[in-house]
Formats: sequence, structure tokens, C-alpha cells
Amino acid sequence: MAQAVSLTPPVSAKKGWGTLGLLSRYQWFVFLMASLAWTADCMDQQLFTAARVQAIQAVLTNQHGAEFVKSSEGAALAKSWAAGATAAFLVGWAVGGFIFGVMGDRSGRVKTLITTVLLYSVFTGLSAFSTSVYDFTLYRFLTGLGVGGVFGVAVALLAEEMPDQARPYTLGLLQALSAVGNVTAALITMLFGYLVSQGTFVGAKWQPWQIMFLVGVAPAALVLLMRGRLHEPAKWVERVKAGKAQGIKAGSFGELLTDKRWAKNAWLGLLLAFAGVVGLWGIGFFSVDLNQSIFRKVVGEHAQQLGLDEATKAYFIPGMTMVWSGVGLFTLQIGAFWGMISFSWLAQAIGRKPAFFISFLGALASTVAVFGFVSEVWHLFTLVPLMGFFQLSLFGGYAIYFPELFPTHLRSTGTSFCYNFGRLIAATGPLLLGYLTANVFTKENGYQEGMRQAGMVMSSVFLLGVLVLPWLPETKGKPLPE
Repeated sequence: MAQAVSLTPPVSAKKGWGTLGLLSRYQWFVFLMASLAWTADCMDQQLFTAARVQAIQAVLTNQHGAEFVKSSEGAALAKSWAAGATAAFLVGWAVGGFIFGVMGDRSGRVKTLITTVLLYSVFTGLSAFSTSVYDFTLYRFLTGLGVGGVFGVAVALLAEEMPDQARPYTLGLLQALSAVGNVTAALITMLFGYLVSQGTFVGAKWQPWQIMFLVGVAPAALVLLMRGRLHEPAKWVERVKAGKAQGIKAGSFGELLTDKRWAKNAWLGLLLAFAGVVGLWGIGFFSVDLNQSIFRKVVGEHAQQLGLDEATKAYFIPGMTMVWSGVGLFTLQIGAFWGMISFSWLAQAIGRKPAFFISFLGALASTVAVFGFVSEVWHLFTLVPLMGFFQLSLFGGYAIYFPELFPTHLRSTGTSFCYNFGRLIAATGPLLLGYLTANVFTKENGYQEGMRQAGMVMSSVFLLGVLVLPWLPETKGKPLPE
């Protein structure tokens, strides 16, 4: 009798995205929880990006009155505080990465993940109750603490639970799914923008920016799913037990930064992340503000065609401008999703370092193109997503690469140090962009839209990522260090 032939390929034969078929039900649950925690985290980040200008204007109005905010001095102060709140958020992100990276290695991935999700959810919600630029900026710093902690422990948890063959794809997919959170924020922005344009919030007690921050509380519900169902990875448990027996301390920054095996990876990884973080948070996300010139043109023409009176224009134009801001975020994140997915495939095909090289150069070229040429609506659907593709592909790379640079007892600490602690330096990015726009590339110096020149000059930061690559190890096809 002929022997039956199995149609299911052996484990070793599964390649590419097919390796996701190796995951057990529990491993899928781990992937889902880690991905949702990070996706919701990213939604909260983008709700801030979309609502920060309206929030700052509202609290300044509360402090100084509407007439002051409408003046040139008030407008300049609003821009300054918007950059300051973003910087405070990034500093909080860095400090959170420091604190919770260590906690993830010492107290456990799951316990730390739950703590950070609660932290960023609660303080995003409290931002809605801000009455001044001071408490608003404080809430953004505290939100940053939680945001900074999530990534390191989420990727450490995932890296240790996933089959080796599937690890780069699940990590890349986790980062790619962050675009879902960002797109959700864009859709929320578009919805509230439309409601504003219809006069829904005229005289209302709660304004759109406040409701958007309250939506950011929703991720706290994830904690109910995690508690009792999510368990610490066996690799981490075993390594901590062995480490205690050998006198090895988990989550030790002293070891991370003095042991030659890991210190080099830590400092160079920090520089690798610094280039991408400044490129995205100090330049890329400010393209939404740059696009205001396009939005105002489109909305102004629409209002003219509709024959609206001045009273109606007072809420129609801000509302529809908000809708178009959401469109800009949406198209950027669609490009980002495919960029992160592509990096996962490219990193496996040609290696981590060549993939980073391509992404850094693509990010430089596409960012210069956006800040140099964006002026028409069709650019929002071509140049902006192209920038999102390359800039965010780098972050897909960080999710895959950083856990591969450090051993189990330093994985969360090392990953957080590279990805998050570098933001402490990167927090200067938004401030530098604001300084160049307000003091160097000004109308007095012959520049009509100074942010364009400032953005193009700062895009050179992507070259830093290219310069550090030769000194970093190639980890393709290698097991996680123990």
C-alpha cells in the first residue's frame, strides 16, 4: 500500500511570512496583546500630534484671552509651546524607557507592560482637563513615561515567546500594526474635524481636542485581558533564576554600558535610533503643520464655492482644516504600514544592515522632497506616503534588530536604552526645528515658509544612521544572545 504523503511542510521548510503558521494559540495571544498595547500607544501619540495646536491655543486662551491668541505674539507663543510640549513628551519617553526597561528585565515583561499601558492611558485622558500650558505639558511628560516603557518590554516579550523562524516577522508586524493605531487617530481627527465644520461644537462645554484625549483612555481596558492570561516568558524566568544563582543582576545598566560585548551595541544602537527619532518626531510629524498651507487653500476655495457668510466660515474653515490634517496623517501612515512590512521582508532577504542603509537614504530623499515640494493636494497622496514609507520602515527595523543585540537579562534594558533613551537627546529635534523656523529661515531673511528650509536642513540627520551601520553586527540568521 502506498504511504500517505503529508501536505503540511515540515517546520524547517516554512519560510517568510509562512513561518507565522508555527505559532501556537498562546503565542498568537501574546502577539495580539503586545501588538494592541503598542498599537494603542501609537494611537495616543498621534491623537496628541493632531490635537496639540488646538489644545495649546485653548489653554492659552484660558490664560491670556482670545484676542492675545489671535495676535502675532500669541501665535508665536502657541507654536513655541507646541514644540515645548512635544519635547517634554519625548523627554518623558526617554525617562520611561530608562525606568521601565530596567523594570522589564528585573520584575518581568508582563507586569511592566501592564503598568505602562495604564500610565499612558490615564495621563492621556487627564490631558483633556488641562487649564494651562504648564499642566498640559506636565501631562504630556507623564504620558511619555508610559509610552517609553511599552516598546522595550513588548518586543522583549515577543522576541522570547516566538519561534526563531517567525521572530523577525512577528516583530516587524508588531511595528507595522502601529500604523493601524496611527490611522485610527487620523480617522478620529477627520471625524471631529467634520463635526466642527458643521458647527456641532459652537458653544459646547467639551471641545474636540478634549474628547480626543479622553478617547486615549480606552487602551486601559487591555489590562483586563492581560491580567491572569499573560505569563512571563520561560526564557526570562529561567535566565533570572540562573542569574541569581550566578550573581548576575538582571536589568543592570552598569553591565550594559561597561561590558564590551554589549556597550558597543548599546551606544551605536542609540545613535541608530536617534537618527530615526529626530527624523520622524523632529521633522516628519511637523509636515502636518507644513501642510496647513495646502489645507487652507482647499478649504478657503470650498467655503467660497458654498457662499458661506463670515459667521459660518468661523467654524467651517477650522473644522475642514482639521479634516485635511487627518487626511495628511492617514496617507503618511498608509505609507508607513507598507514600509514596516517591507523592511521585515528585506531584512530577512539581504540582512539587517543593508535594509537599514536603503531605508536611511530613502528617508533622506523623501523628506527633502516633502519639505521642498509639497504644495498641491495630490502631493498628500504621493510624496507624503512615500516619506511615511521610508521614515517608518526604520522603526520596523528597530523592532527586529534591537532585541537581537542583547542577552535575555539585558534585552528589555538594552532595547529601551537604544529606542527610548536616545529620545532624551532627540527631544532637541522639535526645539531645533522651531528655532530654525523662527530665528534663521524667517521672512526677514527672505524665506516665506521657513519650516521648509529648516526641515530640509535637519533631514541630514538620516546620514548619521548610515555612518554608524558599518560598526554594528549583522544578526540575520543568528539566534538571540543568551
